[in-house]
Order: sequence, then structure tokens, then C-alpha cells
Amino acid sequence: MKRAAGSRALAVAALAGTTLSWAGIYVVGDLVVETIDPISLTFLRWGPAAVLLLVIAQLVERPDWRTVLRQWPKLLLLGCLGMVAFSILMLEGLRHTTPVNSALIGASGPILIAVAAALLLRQRIGWRMVLGLAVSLVGVVLVVTQGSLETLLTVGVNEGDLWIVLATICWAAYTIAGRIQTGIPVITSAAVQAALATIVLGVIVCFTGLKMPTDTATWMGVGYIAFIGSALAMYFWTFAMRTLQPAVAGILLNLNPFFTVCLTLALGGAVGGWEILGGLVIIAGVLLGTLRRRA
Repeated sequence: MKRAAGSRALAVAALAGTTLSWAGIYVVGDLVVETIDPISLTFLRWGPAAVLLLVIAQLVERPDWRTVLRQWPKLLLLGCLGMVAFSILMLEGLRHTTPVNSALIGASGPILIAVAAALLLRQRIGWRMVLGLAVSLVGVVLVVTQGSLETLLTVGVNEGDLWIVLATICWAAYTIAGRIQTGIPVITSAAVQAALATIVLGVIVCFTGLKMPTDTATWMGVGYIAFIGSALAMYFWTFAMRTLQPAVAGILLNLNPFFTVCLTLALGGAVGGWEILGGLVIIAGVLLGTLRRRA
């Protein structure tokens, strides 16, 4: 019992670390996406991450690579969903839509994950989970709308919104599909997914062209996105998904706005009262949906 509780707590911590790393991508990516197209940035993101993950996998897990590669179709599917499609679609969407639109649409991800898990995996969703999803979603709305109902009602739909809808669907599908792989060590799974995604992106880049950073700041941003926001984050994510239900993972994704606020404050930016209130509501929803009662 204690071991199970400890494993769950470690998985929740790992998923929180993933969310923090991804929040950093929003902050850093705001500088990078203006100078590098989404496909080039995605290729530069996963190429170095794949190399690092493969090295770590060999040193730490020493997997039987022949056994691992027998599941290459599943790993290719995961790589295309979570590393290729999601990244490109989200970055493309952010080039055309507003932060309000993207955050609101992205917040539907946990709901998609929970519903898909119930329908496809037949996982039971209790009232605490449903209430946690609802509360955390309210927190996201407070953060992105500054508490203004008028802002929420006047949000328009444009091309970028449609790209982000597709990206959110891809991530929900990736989360559910992550349950189909068996017998592959955590780091190895993320490493092979990243490697296969890089191959796919390499083929795409051959037709679209590759744009490289031209200044030190952009290179540093790409480095963060590749090694912290991708390699480290994917390891945490893959580890957590071996223990947690997809619906729980969906709730924890709503920590993104809160962590983004924290990083903004750390960098000297200004944060208003609605961001603070929304962050507290998000945390309440996460705790409500993830913490279990003691027997």
C-alpha cells in the first residue's frame, strides 16, 4: 500500500515537472517562433532531444533494442502524434491566433482525455475527477480572460483556432495511445519515439526547407526547448503515464497557466490579481482531482 502511494506521488511530481517544463516553452517559444517556422523549430527541437534520450536510455536502462524495435509501429504512431503533429499544429496555431483563444481551446484537452479514456479504455471517472476537471477549467478561464465575461464572449474563431483544436485532439490521442505499448523501459520509449519523429520531420524538412537560428538568444531558446522542454519533459511524461490514468494527467496539464505566471514573475514580469486567483483555483482543481482519500 505504501509503495503504491509512493509510486503515485512520484508520478504526480513527474507530471508536474513536465508541466513546468512546458510552461517554460511558452515563455521561451514566444521569442523563438517569431524567427523560425514551426516545422524547422519542431525538427530542431526533437533532433537533439532524441540523441540525448538515446544516450541516457543506453546508459541507464540498457534495453534489448531488438525487442524494443519490434514495437516500432506503435512507437512511430506515438512519435507522430505527440512530437510531430502536436508540436507543428500548436506552433502554427500560435502564429495566427491570440493567447486567449489558444489557452481556452487548449484547456479542452483534459476534457477530451477524460472522455476518450472513459469511452476507449473504459476507465471509470468519479465525481471528484469530474469536479476537479471543472474547477481547474474555471481557473484557466479566469487566468486567460482576466475575469472578464465580455472577453470570453467576444473571442472569435479564425484559422489559428482550428489549428489549435487539431493540436489538442492530437495530444489527447497521444495520451490515450500511450497506454498501448508494453515491456519498453520509460526512457527508451521516449527516446525511440523522438528518434522516429526526427526521421519523419527530416523527410518533411527536405520538402519545406530548414531555417536555422541566426543569433545566440534564439539558439539558447532552441536549446531550452530541445533539452528541458522536450527531452526531460518527455521522460517525466512517459514515466508518469505508466502509473496515472489519462484523466489525471489531463487535470495536471491545467497547471500550465499557473507555472507560466510563476516564470513570468521570476523574470521580472507583472502579474495581476486575476492571474493569482486563477492559479489558486487551478491548484484547487488539481488537488481535488488527483488526491485520494485515506482509507
